[in-house]
Amino acid sequence: MIHTDSNLAELVAKAASDKKAHDIIIMDLTGISPVTDNFVICSANSSTQVQAIADNIEEQLGEHGVRLLHREGYREAHWVLLDYGNCVAHIFVEEDRRFYNLERLWGDAKQVSYQG
Repeated sequence: MIHTDSNLAELVAKAASDKKAHDIIIMDLTGISPVTDNFVICSANSSTQVQAIADNIEEQLGEHGVRLLHREGYREAHWVLLDYGNCVAHIFVEEDRRFYNLERLWGDAKQVSYQG
């Protein structure tokens, strides 16, 4: 099943929300990043929750026929990156999210808060 980029970002955000991720932001990087069109950034309260969110995103997108291209940071689970090509999910524990501050780093991108 083919998904548009924004639809894919919505699927990622919903899967994160289903596992109680908070401060979920969808960033439109079209024309800004040569690597991807969307970031979905969210926070978790613990490394265990980071892993649960990552697992749920992988499971939910897999059920929609969307293949994961690359995963980083799962074992340490302070910042897990899930690369789906046109959409990249960033799942952080709160302290690391504040430290890396991707929203500021990619400040030119349009940002939308996801309310699940």
